[in-house]
Amino acid sequence: MTAICVLDANGRVLLETMVDSAPEAIAGRLHEFGQPFERIGLEAGPLSQWIYAGLVDVGLAAICVETRHMHAALSARINKTDRNDARGIAQMMRVGLFKAVHVKTPASQHRRLLLTSRKLLQRKIYDIENDLRGSLRNFGLKVGVVGKIKFEDRIRELVADHSFVAAVVAPLLEARAALRAQFAKLHRMLLDLVQVDPVCRRLMSAPGVGPIVALTFRTCVDNPARFSRSKCVGAHYGLTPRIYQSGEISRTGRISRSGDVILRSSLYEAALVVLTGPGRWNPLKAWGIAVARRRGMQKAMVAVARKLAIILHRMWRDDTDFRWCAATTQRKTTTDSTSSMLEEASREDDGIG
Repeated sequence: MTAICVLDANGRVLLETMVDSAPEAIAGRLHEFGQPFERIGLEAGPLSQWIYAGLVDVGLAAICVETRHMHAALSARINKTDRNDARGIAQMMRVGLFKAVHVKTPASQHRRLLLTSRKLLQRKIYDIENDLRGSLRNFGLKVGVVGKIKFEDRIRELVADHSFVAAVVAPLLEARAALRAQFAKLHRMLLDLVQVDPVCRRLMSAPGVGPIVALTFRTCVDNPARFSRSKCVGAHYGLTPRIYQSGEISRTGRISRSGDVILRSSLYEAALVVLTGPGRWNPLKAWGIAVARRRGMQKAMVAVARKLAIILHRMWRDDTDFRWCAATTQRKTTTDSTSSMLEEASREDDGIG
């Protein structure tokens, strides 16, 4: 159920009711009210994208508000109920004290579903492999260093002389094989999607950016115009340090880690490839190495991740490829540079960007 509260310009309650948590039910009850609405506040949550899209489609001025900001504003209330939350949200919308949240397009929601589903299967495969390694070690059976393809053969070789252990391990190996098969399907879908997406192919011209990182950045940012400056991207996704100032006190802490963790981790992985990979020398790597010499490798990777987010956003907005040399423009076209990446990624069963 969803609580609804309608206020007038003076803060007087005109309507308080409960309806089903569905866009049709909410829109129908608001239309029954019979008066125009200046703005409709909707707290971000699991159903917010679905409800927001339904309200906008019928012509209602819906606004999705940020959850943590609204929670901080409502935390002074003694009793937390849906009715009190609805009244508090209505008051915040009336006075304009709210922070709007960007609601992603259906295409970006589909891409995110693909990314999260692929990551889920990959994580479950790793869980089974790690559990097998730890369980067999109790019997003195050491798996050792072995690739993903030969992992199953190595396990069966170790448990060949242990009938009970082999009977227990067999279902886990079958589950792992099924997960790998479904993971390969999702990975192939992802590569096919990146292959035909011009934005992803352009982003892949940057160092350290593969199909996974490009599609993740494309999905999370969704619309580059929502950021007035490229420098805001790093701060929005938690790659800038916290600052606390009060009087004579001024402290700079660790990064805020706010925003989407999927994009932040992908950018960090890309920064690791830029700094430690054997790729072509470029201005971004040179800048990161200089930071590592002054502040250490860990801080340098975070700094490169933030810088990479800025560069990717600017490339997207300006429709330009990455410039490998500061004096001249990029010599290779996006098609040439990204085709080799996609071909290499397609040969891997479960590689990451």
